[in-house]
Formats: sequence, structure tokens, C-alpha cells
Amino acid sequence: MAIQQALGDALSENRFVADKLEDVARLLEQQDASPFRVRAYRNAASYLRDLAHPVRHDYERAGKRGLDDLPTIGQSIAATVAEILDTGASSLLERLRGTTDPEEVLQTVPMIGPELARRIHQELDIETLEALEVAAHDGRLATIKGIGPRRAESLRHSLSDMLARRRPRRVLQDRQQPSIADILFVDQSYRSNLDGLPMIKPRRFNPTGEARLPILHVERDGWQFTALFSNSPAAHRFGRNRDWVVIYFERADQPEGQVTVVTEHGGPLDGKRVIRGQEKACEAYYLEQVQEHLQAH
Repeated sequence: MAIQQALGDALSENRFVADKLEDVARLLEQQDASPFRVRAYRNAASYLRDLAHPVRHDYERAGKRGLDDLPTIGQSIAATVAEILDTGASSLLERLRGTTDPEEVLQTVPMIGPELARRIHQELDIETLEALEVAAHDGRLATIKGIGPRRAESLRHSLSDMLARRRPRRVLQDRQQPSIADILFVDQSYRSNLDGLPMIKPRRFNPTGEARLPILHVERDGWQFTALFSNSPAAHRFGRNRDWVVIYFERADQPEGQVTVVTEHGGPLDGKRVIRGQEKACEAYYLEQVQEHLQAH
């Protein structure tokens, strides 16, 4: 009897995960995401709901790869399932609902309290643990007051332990991201079509509770993109909440990444849209565009 009860509890967790995946599919559909992406989450939800053994067993046995090996569960969805099994929540689902609180997410990391989480979010516009890990490796995290190189190294180890089961090995060394051209194209597509985009109700900085934050889902060159204006405290404080665009991207063989595109003020890129932290690459991209234009004429 006890064994049957334990199995029933484990299978109810399957249904819990499936319900969250179904919620993702429903919101993606409402927000005009590609039918392929909607169908992928819906199929995964259906599979997990009918699975005869606890999906947690696959995760505990082989980490994210154990989830990847299941029918209908691709790498991107496997990461979402892993996060739900680890935390009981999905940052993707919370983002689609407009209920995400990045500072609470950052505080799940040892050594990051409320004040440090606030500084990281405000100064780097980071909203996910994956993006925080990238910042810890590329040096941006060490620039935050109160961290420095030694603490950044400790945070790298903590994040590595926390995220190890959710991703393939060597993911940071092999990490790729969309081209500068693709990211800037998504940014332009978002800002030029605001009136026609679905709206979400952000929990923060929204006292009236209205649906006021446009969201774009688009696929380009094999990448799935989600774009929306930054709703961070810094964006509101500097009056850039209709300028800074946060773009999330993922691909079947890559974990989710995040960049912020802003209008540059001053310097050689004055007035241009620039990916924060990749200013040199953006400068080279714009120079190449000018050269191509001159050659064509």
C-alpha cells in the first residue's frame, strides 16, 4: 500500500509538470508564438501526463540528458522540466505571465542577498541564473560593487553546481548566440510593431494591473526569440523602459540566453541600437554595413 501511495505521489508530480508545460503552450499560443513551438510544449505535456513512471527518476538518473532522451522532450523543454523539478516553478512561465521577479531568482544563489541581487539586476539587467553564470564568466559580474574577482569565482562554482544537471556538459565553452544581425533584426521587429503585439500584465511597476507590456515571439535562423521592453528598476529610473529591449533566445542544442539592446548615447555609435556588453562587435557590424553599402553603390 505504501509503495502504491509513493508511486501515486510521484505520478502526481508528472501531472504537475505537465500542467505547467500546458500553461506555457497556452500562453505562447495567446501571444502568437510559432505553432511549432506551441505544439512542442503541448505534446510534451501530454506525454508526461500519461507517463507510467516518475519523470524525476529519469532526471535523477542522468540529469538533463535523461530528460532529453524521452520522446517529445527536446533540449529546450528538458531545461524547463528540470527547472520545475528543481524549484517547483518555471521562469519561462512566469515571464510569459508577467509575474517574474528577477531579484527573487538571483537570491536563490548562495552569497546573494536582497541588496546584491538588486544591484546585479539593475546594473546588468540580468533576470535568469543562466545569464548570471555567463556574466560571472565574462567578467561583468566582478564589476558589481561588493563582488570582485574572488567572490565572482565563488559564485561561478555555486552556479555551476546549481545548474549542472539542467544542461549538457561543456555548455559554457560551446555556448553560441545568434548573430548581431539577427538580434538587431528582432529588436527592430519588436519596436516597429508595438501596436500589433499581444500585451502582458507585468507585476512590477504596474499599479493599475493593466496589460501594457508588448511581447514578441519570433523564430529566425533556427533560434526562438522572445522580446519585450525591460521592466527593471533601472530602466524606469533612467526613463528607458520604452528603449531598453530584453531579448531571450534559445535553440535545440543551446540553453536559453539573454541580451539587452539599447540606444547608444555618445561616441561612434551615437543613436545606434547596441547590444549591451557587445559594443565592439556592434561597431564592427555597423562598419561592415557601411562598407557593403558603399560597394553596392
